[in-house]
Amino acid sequence: MTRTALPYSAPDLSALARLLERALLDHQVTHGRLPGHVEMMNLLARGAGHRNLQALQAATLPVATAAPMPAADAWFDAPAVAEVDPAAPVVGAALSTHARKALEHFDAAGRLERWPLKLSVQRLAMWVLWTRFDARRVYTEREVNQILKGWHLYGDHVTLRRELINHQLMTRKSDCSEYRKLALEPDDEVRSLLQALRSAARRPARKRSQRPPRELLRAAGAATPTA
Repeated sequence: MTRTALPYSAPDLSALARLLERALLDHQVTHGRLPGHVEMMNLLARGAGHRNLQALQAATLPVATAAPMPAADAWFDAPAVAEVDPAAPVVGAALSTHARKALEHFDAAGRLERWPLKLSVQRLAMWVLWTRFDARRVYTEREVNQILKGWHLYGDHVTLRRELINHQLMTRKSDCSEYRKLALEPDDEVRSLLQALRSAARRPARKRSQRPPRELLRAAGAATPTA
């Protein structure tokens, strides 16, 4: 089988290493196995700032040599290592004051950087972490800890686990042997925050920023609400 050499470079080696570490751990916990060959290539493509392997091929190879991705072995859901473009507005529902404040607590990859002081902002942050779990699964405490460790940056997964229970977003057995994500419907404030985080993670960047800048937050707050 003929192989096509694919040029590869990542803008930030440290960010790529962090993404690989978190994504491999999350995939092992979620699926009970390591990512497959195509999944790993997709993951490396995301680390280089592309949506997937096919996008990397399209950007670096002639159209004739860019092969379509296999339908099987699709890559699992993990955020891209993306830069934030301060000049680009967030498209979607207008962010509330509390949602704008919550957005400031997450980095461009959707990881919680610090614990919010206000309860209203804590609630929104917990909703974001709630989306990292599967309502169809039963988790052990160790699995919950591993996922939370991958989605925050300040080393206090115990508080996050407890607050998911306190905010009634997850439930657990009295002996802590089983955890379940509750099937809930986010309100408009939460949905607007989740949309802003997805937009920030997917937008290509001209300038690196660990937190969404004030221009991005102002644009998000001024966006026209959608149905």
